[in-house]
Amino acid sequence: MSSGNYNDSIQNEAIEASTELHHDKSLQDSETFNVIIVGGGSAGAVLATRLSEQTSRHVLLLEAGHSPEPYNYPRIVSNSDVLGANLNPEYEWGYATNIGGYIDHEIGAIRGKILGGSSAVNGAVAIRSRPEDFKRWNLPGWSYEDLLPSFKKLETRHGSDDPIHGRSGPLPVVQLTQADITPMQDAFVKSTIANGYKAIDDFDGTDANGVGPYPMNIVNGVRVNTGIAYLTENVRNRKNLTIRADSMVDRIIFDGKKAVGVRLATGEEIHAKEVILSAGTYGSAAILLRSGVGPAEQSNKLGIPVVVDLPVGLNLVDHPFYYNAYAAKPDVIGDQSPVIGAKLWTNSSSATPGELDLHITATHLFPHEMSPTKVGFVLAVALTRPISRGRIWIESKDPKAAPKIDLNFLAAEQDKTRLLEGIKLARKIGQTAPLSDLIHSEITPAADSDEEILASVRSTLDTYHHPVASAPMGQLSNPNAVVDLEAKVHGVTGLRVVDASIFPDVPSVATNVTVIAIAEHIAKLYTNA
Repeated sequence: MSSGNYNDSIQNEAIEASTELHHDKSLQDSETFNVIIVGGGSAGAVLATRLSEQTSRHVLLLEAGHSPEPYNYPRIVSNSDVLGANLNPEYEWGYATNIGGYIDHEIGAIRGKILGGSSAVNGAVAIRSRPEDFKRWNLPGWSYEDLLPSFKKLETRHGSDDPIHGRSGPLPVVQLTQADITPMQDAFVKSTIANGYKAIDDFDGTDANGVGPYPMNIVNGVRVNTGIAYLTENVRNRKNLTIRADSMVDRIIFDGKKAVGVRLATGEEIHAKEVILSAGTYGSAAILLRSGVGPAEQSNKLGIPVVVDLPVGLNLVDHPFYYNAYAAKPDVIGDQSPVIGAKLWTNSSSATPGELDLHITATHLFPHEMSPTKVGFVLAVALTRPISRGRIWIESKDPKAAPKIDLNFLAAEQDKTRLLEGIKLARKIGQTAPLSDLIHSEITPAADSDEEILASVRSTLDTYHHPVASAPMGQLSNPNAVVDLEAKVHGVTGLRVVDASIFPDVPSVATNVTVIAIAEHIAKLYTNA
């Protein structure tokens, strides 16, 4: 991709745009809002952009975090080599998981708090969910073929000529090559191939079982989040779109079973004909629960009037993530940017046909002070088809109180077995040249027995930060379903949820691009509305 051309285009757009930004304009009369969108992240920014394309539809986008200008995000957020905004509370929610189950330690649950949401602080990996992922969903209208137009619509792909890709979408997706990744990542790819795995040029292609560099939504070292890609200056200047930042939503306002607006944490109420929650797997669930949409027992316990009894928060799932860490030889490790560059995507021995349930990612995201050589790297092993389910709940009606999160990692014995298999594979790759030539010593697990490796897992396991399914989509007959096939909340009217919380199950890959695609897919429902 020519980064110069991309920069020229955004500069031209900025020049053409009006200097009066409508995200600063005063709120119009509440009756003029057709739709309130809660959360300006991977889904909300897309919906605000697409729904406001119809000039007669007045859209209010509420974002709990800040709203930088599209091309003036703080460096701690925009720098693609910095993840999670370094946990800066101004831009990251600071959630943590409860200690319980098999894992014996608290795990941070990083979520972005800024226009662009978690797409502003993530790894910027731009890979679609597999056809097999959607087959597991088994929902009419939600197959890979159904979603393909939305996947194509969202992207401008650079580095692949496959017709499955888009060429004119808002999100730039740049396929890295061997020349773009670090010496360690290049060695990882070569060592993995030496172990019998295929080189993959496009992980969105028919065959993704193998190793190669990532496609990324990064341009010139800048993570292009949805607040940049979709909410351009021209979009923000639409007269029918109001963006209001630093506005935390407490709950949905109902008139009987009809959603009629939202109440902010400040007590202010704003009304509209429809409300769409796009506050993320944790945020949307917490708002629903504070609104009396959730398990009746939990609502009653907190003295919240029950609007509808639904299994909100009871089917949470995420990818467990283990760090096979190495001390590197300082004189040969070389450049360490990009911090994320290549992965192996493959199947465990117990995977079902077509299922890719293991990731091994070569990354420089490592606290170098932990290495005896003062430099290191990790082969991060993720179980991408976990069986274990967790939950999210609230213990306070205070919107500023963090929700409670239990990821319940590795509760299922099969999850332990498959992750252990992935760790052993990562270590085998680490012991293979040319990657082994860069290694001084192994830091974790630095053990050989299954028991010792699992002890290391129990005390150090992290999350891939891909939580989904706190408000799953499904038919009314499905006891786990919270929303229907159009993302409308069962049992009420005027309320949708559109974000990763409605995934019925976790995809076998990073979730961001699929979240954007489902928002594009739902937005089509409004085209002729």
